[in-house]
Amino acid sequence: MIQNLWNLHDQVIKKILTSKIPKESNGTNKKSQPIPLTKQEKRKQGNVNKKWERALHVKKLKSKGFSNQEIESMLNIDRRTVAADYTLNRMDGLKAFLNDGRIEIDNNPAENAIRPNVIGRKNWLFSVSEAGAKANAICLSIAETAKANGVDFCQYLLKLLTDLPNSDIHRNSEILSQYMPWSKVIQKECGQYN
Repeated sequence: MIQNLWNLHDQVIKKILTSKIPKESNGTNKKSQPIPLTKQEKRKQGNVNKKWERALHVKKLKSKGFSNQEIESMLNIDRRTVAADYTLNRMDGLKAFLNDGRIEIDNNPAENAIRPNVIGRKNWLFSVSEAGAKANAICLSIAETAKANGVDFCQYLLKLLTDLPNSDIHRNSEILSQYMPWSKVIQKECGQYN
């Protein structure tokens, strides 16, 4: 029965490919303009095309005498090959920790640092605007950077808000380097163990 469906499919495709384009009422051979697809329709069409290509591939393999088990293992090899290519193309980034001892082998510390923020992300849906979301991101980055450098965030924020408005950072941007959480001045004044 499946073979009959494939034969019917082949006949329909041949008929479509060999049929002539009907002339429009004005006598031209122009095709009417297609209606643009929505994103959802394009995604669905892409999934259908992938499934169709896979089915055609399976049909070709079956016609060459491969069993279902052999075909499935061949298709899985394709997925493994794609995964291996993905890894090999990013090898420099994966080996970066070997050349620089400061780089972690994984990103668990970064993930653990942002986890509290991710848990509360529904609260930040109310940032109202892109500028509000950006301000939230800046504040959270400052807080996590201070914590990562062993600086008491409350003391650090108090120092930033009292010193920076009175400093001349607009003319001399190098002053900002003195206020970074890893600077010796900030470590001395705002360190958690003072």
